[in-house]
Amino acid sequence: MKDESFFTLAVHAGEARSENHGAVSVPIYNSTVFAFTDADDGAAIHNELKHGYYYGRNGNPTAEALERTIAQLENGEAGLSFTSGMAAVSASVLANVKSGDHIVAPESMYSTTTNFLKHLAANFDVETTFVDAGHAESYGEAVRPNTKVFWIETPSNPLVKVTDIRSVVGIAKENGIVTIADNTFATPFNQRPIDLGVDIVIHSATKYLGGHSDVTAGLLVGRSEVLNNIRKVASKLYGGTIAPQAAWLVARGIKTLALRMQRHNENAYAMANMLSTHPKVAGVYYPGLVSHSNHNIAREQMTGGFGGMIGVDLETLKAGKTFVNGVEVCTLGTSLGGVESIVQHSATMTHSAIPADERIRAGISDGLVRFSVGIEDIQDLKADVLQALEKV
Repeated sequence: MKDESFFTLAVHAGEARSENHGAVSVPIYNSTVFAFTDADDGAAIHNELKHGYYYGRNGNPTAEALERTIAQLENGEAGLSFTSGMAAVSASVLANVKSGDHIVAPESMYSTTTNFLKHLAANFDVETTFVDAGHAESYGEAVRPNTKVFWIETPSNPLVKVTDIRSVVGIAKENGIVTIADNTFATPFNQRPIDLGVDIVIHSATKYLGGHSDVTAGLLVGRSEVLNNIRKVASKLYGGTIAPQAAWLVARGIKTLALRMQRHNENAYAMANMLSTHPKVAGVYYPGLVSHSNHNIAREQMTGGFGGMIGVDLETLKAGKTFVNGVEVCTLGTSLGGVESIVQHSATMTHSAIPADERIRAGISDGLVRFSVGIEDIQDLKADVLQALEKV
């Protein structure tokens, strides 16, 4: 189905109706135990000599349907599902490094990923160098003989910085380094990192893929050989396996992904343009704006649109908090990617665990507001934002 429209692909990806008695919606297989026809059958499935299931932590038909779906959407060979985005993050990293190894990652990205990498440095002797990922050459300058992973997050959280994926992949391949790209903000509707050479793509499926703020999940996509290794190490030993109910909710959400992302893209673009001329706004970070530092790269590698995430700099702590307290249609919360518009004050919420000097150095000011633009009517959203700004 690779030649079909993404709108069609999102509806039909992962289907295997003949295996599910013709069910149009994949069933939720709640069973944690699967019976064998005989001992030889059990041995073959256990040792992966034939396809099948034997224990919920190591595979489930509902989860497998979701994994087929995301693999098709990302143009990857295989998918792997987890109980959360961070379970997918930790699995992808820990399956590719050992004590004494080195990672290169953006200085501005999802704060829990940052803190996870710092945790590895402090406790497991896996050091990370944090670089300005807006300049691809920064990755090359940070390479060491023991560098094993390049972590990419583009657009980034919360400044929606854009990394030149193809250039970073080129540096990685020259040095035998694995590339892992967090594609949560863009989604495969807007960007497909595997097409640009990335080894592993990660999603917090809690966000746009699920799309309705009602499920927590994580996904990986990549070559079958790479994901099988992660499955054997991380899924089996660390146990972050997705529940079948959660897998079903993500799969259901994906069926409307294209429609939702089209609206997210349109609304965010309109909102970013309005905010960029407002006298109380010191800066707007959005890849679709010509003023964005890597706008041309975004235009090249984000083929569907520029996403629904905006960074809004109101300069001061007071201004940022006043704004998020003043919205009425938008929701004040710490997540993103749902159908509803969500705002948060980054310095005191998601990035509060990052030391102030590091946060400021990464460009996350005291007045930065992260804005996940939803699918509501854009005129209603604009009116809400303008009345909130009047209070600043």
